[in-house]
Amino acid sequence: MMPVYHWAQTFTVTEDDIEFLTGLLLDGEVPLRTDTLARALVERKLAQEAADLEAKFEGVRVYNPADSYEVEQKVMFPALNYAIGIVTSTRAGVGENYGPFNVMAVQFEDGEGSAPREFAFNLQTPHKLSTLAQNGDSASHLPGRSTLSVDEILARFGDEIIAKVGTALANDDDLVPLTGTWFPRSLILDVNIGHLNLAEAVLDINEGGPLTTSEILEQIGGLGNAPEALQIFSMNYALSKDNRFDEVGPLDRVLWYLRRLEPSELTATPPMLVYTPIEFDESLLTPEMKALVQEIDDEWSDLPDPDEEASAQQVSITLNYPHRRMGTLPLNAKMRHIFPTARRTPRIYVSLVDGQDGEEYVGWVVRKERFVFGLGALYRKHKLPVGARISIRHSEEDPGKLVIDFNAYKPRTEWVRIITPKDNQIAFEDQKRAIGASFDELMLLGADDLGAVDALFQSAQQSRRSLTSIVRTILAELSRTAPQNAVHGKTLYSAVNVMRRCPPGPIFVAMVNSPDFEYVGNNYWKLSAN
Repeated sequence: MMPVYHWAQTFTVTEDDIEFLTGLLLDGEVPLRTDTLARALVERKLAQEAADLEAKFEGVRVYNPADSYEVEQKVMFPALNYAIGIVTSTRAGVGENYGPFNVMAVQFEDGEGSAPREFAFNLQTPHKLSTLAQNGDSASHLPGRSTLSVDEILARFGDEIIAKVGTALANDDDLVPLTGTWFPRSLILDVNIGHLNLAEAVLDINEGGPLTTSEILEQIGGLGNAPEALQIFSMNYALSKDNRFDEVGPLDRVLWYLRRLEPSELTATPPMLVYTPIEFDESLLTPEMKALVQEIDDEWSDLPDPDEEASAQQVSITLNYPHRRMGTLPLNAKMRHIFPTARRTPRIYVSLVDGQDGEEYVGWVVRKERFVFGLGALYRKHKLPVGARISIRHSEEDPGKLVIDFNAYKPRTEWVRIITPKDNQIAFEDQKRAIGASFDELMLLGADDLGAVDALFQSAQQSRRSLTSIVRTILAELSRTAPQNAVHGKTLYSAVNVMRRCPPGPIFVAMVNSPDFEYVGNNYWKLSAN
């Protein structure tokens, strides 16, 4: 039998296969998904395999000791590695324990010059070979026939097969890919400028969107009497070619939005969220430092994705200054399991729900820049500080919505490290503030004059200060009130990001590489006495 890995190792898509798939699309006149086309192709290849084998072995019977055979009959013997022979003669058999039976002499095709071999037939008593032969039809015994069903093949090798089908379809200029489906270019319905202008007006009336393609078509009167699936595909294709429209749906849903009504932060990333990559030698990080990098879980640390089951229900993050200031969430490794990150579109519309009072907000997943926008009002409403612990989960009532929550309690007075710029230089003062949400004390920061803090950030960017220089200034300021003048790495990370967006790894390596800093253990640092 053909090895089961045949489907993963030797599966190819030929020009004939593409012609077959194109025919399916033309006959059905509706777009089909890649996985649907892959299934159809596997079914076809299985049917072709069976037909080819049966044609090859036409007139060949599978040996069964209980059957009858005649001279010149072709017989295949599965127990002999599917050898095929021709019956050259028959005679009566002799055997007291078997009852009446016959014997046939068989000359094997690859045994020219060798003597024929004899086999019993018309055997009345039970025999193992008779039982095996009766448990399947002739085709199931043919050598080379797949032992797997379509479902089994796709369950084992579906990813590889679908990828190969997708690649082959993409190389055919006559087929158009769109939102995970395919359709012949020649059958796409005409969508004219009038249709597109009407679509823009519909979205404009709906505050930019999002609307499904079906909703848009319904309000503009459709595209004639063509099947709905074809109308949707054609409209999607036309909208995707017009810069006025932005496809913002998750992987399994197409949603359209007017690009000019999207928040400006989606196309022009706020400078405070922009990380300019810094090359650093990760091997210089101690195991202790690496553990802290993983604990902080900055979206630009490029940590491996966590176990999917462990992160599928709810994730937690600690709010740093850039995200608190911009009203965003980091799209780090954990968050990618919660938020939709469809690769076909750079911006994804999501509904965010306040876990405290149920109020809903419009959110945007900006995949490439690794942030989720739309939480400024929620942060301000609850007066969440930098360092607040935020949890994110899918809504039980509507899994398509995401609940943003935190551990709230009656506000109590806490000592907070307040950013107090002086002469356009960063400084900190410990002051009392009322906080009503769980927070990480090491990352806790506050600011009264946001304009002055913004000016600090802008000044650092304009002067192109080095990361080492920024860290030195901040550590000097923080160490004034720190026990033994030592500051925790997490606190340094939180404060550095007030002046420059940077994940913790480069910060720690910058200190390791400079004689200005001394590592005192347990992730604490202080300025060197030298």
